[in-house]
Amino acid sequence: MTKQIAIAIASAALMCGAPAAEKFTGVITEDMCGKQGHSAMKMGPPDSKCVLACVKDMKAMYALYDGKEVYVLSDQKTPEKFAAKKVTVTGTLDAGKKTIQVEKIEAAK
Repeated sequence: MTKQIAIAIASAALMCGAPAAEKFTGVITEDMCGKQGHSAMKMGPPDSKCVLACVKDMKAMYALYDGKEVYVLSDQKTPEKFAAKKVTVTGTLDAGKKTIQVEKIEAAK
Protein backbone atom coordinates (compact mmCIF):
# COMPACT_ATOMS: atom_id res chain seq x y z
CA MET A 1 0.00 0.00 0.00
CA THR A 2 2.83 2.41 0.84
CA LYS A 3 4.44 1.64 -2.52
CA GLN A 4 1.21 2.60 -4.34
CA ILE A 5 1.01 5.89 -2.44
CA ALA A 6 4.64 6.69 -3.27
CA ILE A 7 4.01 6.00 -6.96
CA ALA A 8 0.92 8.21 -6.93
CA ILE A 9 2.81 11.08 -5.27
CA ALA A 10 5.73 10.75 -7.72
CA SER A 11 3.34 10.75 -10.69
CA ALA A 12 1.55 13.85 -9.40
CA ALA A 13 4.85 15.65 -8.90
CA LEU A 14 5.93 14.90 -12.47
CA MET A 15 2.62 16.13 -13.85
CA CYS A 16 2.84 19.39 -11.92
CA GLY A 17 6.22 20.14 -13.46
CA ALA A 18 4.99 19.78 -17.05
CA PRO A 19 4.19 23.08 -18.75
CA ALA A 20 0.57 23.61 -19.70
CA ALA A 21 -0.46 23.95 -23.33
CA GLU A 22 -1.14 27.49 -24.50
CA LYS A 23 -2.79 29.01 -27.59
CA PHE A 24 -0.76 31.09 -30.04
CA THR A 25 -2.33 33.00 -32.92
CA GLY A 26 -0.42 34.12 -35.98
CA VAL A 27 0.38 33.36 -39.59
CA ILE A 28 1.96 30.16 -40.86
CA THR A 29 5.25 31.04 -42.52
CA GLU A 30 8.68 29.46 -42.50
CA ASP A 31 11.86 30.13 -40.59
CA MET A 32 13.88 31.63 -43.46
CA CYS A 33 11.73 34.63 -44.44
CA GLY A 34 9.84 34.71 -41.14
CA LYS A 35 9.22 38.29 -40.00
CA GLN A 36 10.26 39.81 -43.31
CA GLY A 37 7.41 38.16 -45.14
CA HIS A 38 7.67 37.28 -48.77
CA SER A 39 7.27 40.72 -50.29
CA ALA A 40 10.99 40.81 -51.10
CA MET A 41 10.28 38.31 -53.88
CA LYS A 42 9.13 40.97 -56.33
CA MET A 43 7.28 39.44 -59.24
CA GLY A 44 7.48 36.19 -57.32
CA PRO A 45 4.75 33.86 -56.18
CA PRO A 46 2.10 34.84 -53.62
CA ASP A 47 2.91 34.19 -49.97
CA SER A 48 1.36 30.72 -49.73
CA LYS A 49 3.27 29.47 -52.77
CA CYS A 50 6.47 31.03 -51.46
CA VAL A 51 6.07 29.42 -48.04
CA LEU A 52 5.50 26.03 -49.63
CA ALA A 53 8.43 26.48 -52.02
CA CYS A 54 10.80 27.59 -49.24
CA VAL A 55 9.93 24.53 -47.17
CA LYS A 56 10.14 22.11 -50.09
CA ASP A 57 13.06 23.52 -52.09
CA MET A 58 15.10 25.46 -49.53
CA LYS A 59 14.57 23.02 -46.63
CA ALA A 60 13.07 25.76 -44.43
CA MET A 61 10.85 24.74 -41.53
CA TYR A 62 7.22 25.72 -40.99
CA ALA A 63 6.86 28.37 -38.33
CA LEU A 64 4.30 30.66 -36.72
CA TYR A 65 4.73 34.43 -36.88
CA ASP A 66 2.68 36.13 -34.16
CA GLY A 67 3.47 39.69 -35.22
CA LYS A 68 6.60 39.89 -33.06
CA GLU A 69 8.42 36.56 -33.06
CA VAL A 70 8.84 33.55 -35.32
CA TYR A 71 8.41 30.15 -33.64
CA VAL A 72 9.40 26.92 -35.41
CA LEU A 73 6.66 24.28 -35.16
CA SER A 74 7.30 20.69 -34.12
CA ASP A 75 4.60 19.49 -36.53
CA GLN A 76 5.96 19.92 -40.05
CA LYS A 77 3.04 18.29 -41.92
CA THR A 78 -0.18 19.98 -40.76
CA PRO A 79 1.00 23.58 -41.43
CA GLU A 80 1.23 22.87 -45.17
CA LYS A 81 -2.52 23.30 -45.63
CA PHE A 82 -2.42 26.58 -43.68
CA ALA A 83 0.53 28.21 -45.52
CA ALA A 84 0.29 32.04 -45.24
CA LYS A 85 -3.02 31.78 -43.35
CA LYS A 86 -3.92 32.97 -39.86
CA VAL A 87 -4.16 30.09 -37.41
CA THR A 88 -4.33 29.26 -33.73
CA VAL A 89 -1.73 26.76 -32.56
CA THR A 90 -2.26 24.91 -29.30
CA GLY A 91 0.97 23.70 -27.78
CA THR A 92 3.86 24.20 -25.42
CA LEU A 93 6.36 27.00 -25.98
CA ASP A 94 10.10 26.58 -25.49
CA ALA A 95 10.99 30.28 -25.33
CA GLY A 96 14.73 29.62 -25.31
CA LYS A 97 14.65 27.66 -28.55
CA LYS A 98 11.71 29.64 -29.99
CA THR A 99 9.82 26.46 -30.80
CA ILE A 100 6.28 25.28 -30.16
CA GLN A 101 5.55 21.63 -29.43
CA VAL A 102 2.30 21.42 -31.40
CA GLU A 103 -0.81 19.67 -30.13
CA LYS A 104 -3.27 21.18 -32.60
CA ILE A 105 -3.43 23.71 -35.45
CA GLU A 106 -6.72 25.23 -36.59
CA ALA A 107 -7.87 28.19 -38.65
CA ALA A 108 -8.12 31.33 -36.51
CA LYS A 109 -11.59 32.69 -35.89
